[in-house]
Amino acid sequence: MDNYNSFSTIDHLVEFGMGMAIAQQMVSTMNHCIGNMQIAGTGNNLKQGKSPVQYHVLVNNAVAGGFSEEELATLAKAKSLTSETMVWKPGMSGWMQAKNVPEVQKIILLNP
Repeated sequence: MDNYNSFSTIDHLVEFGMGMAIAQQMVSTMNHCIGNMQIAGTGNNLKQGKSPVQYHVLVNNAVAGGFSEEELATLAKAKSLTSETMVWKPGMSGWMQAKNVPEVQKIILLNP
């Protein structure tokens, strides 16, 4: 006769594991919701720090973007972003070659 309150059977271990997985998903969802919660009257959310920089690039004489740094890394791996590619981000006075934008050049060098 099996004792339901013990973890001696594989069924109970599976149930326990599934319960833990669901609990982790719930915690993750709640953290995401709380982190993106709007504060009434401020127009801001609760997240600390700045929003990610969005980069724009010229590809075949057409503007593409805004791209995150992760997306730029994907473009660099695909050789669509090179040191010669023209890049712009908010705050820059104009378009510059990627090799002259240190954070973009670093992405290119790290993703050959």
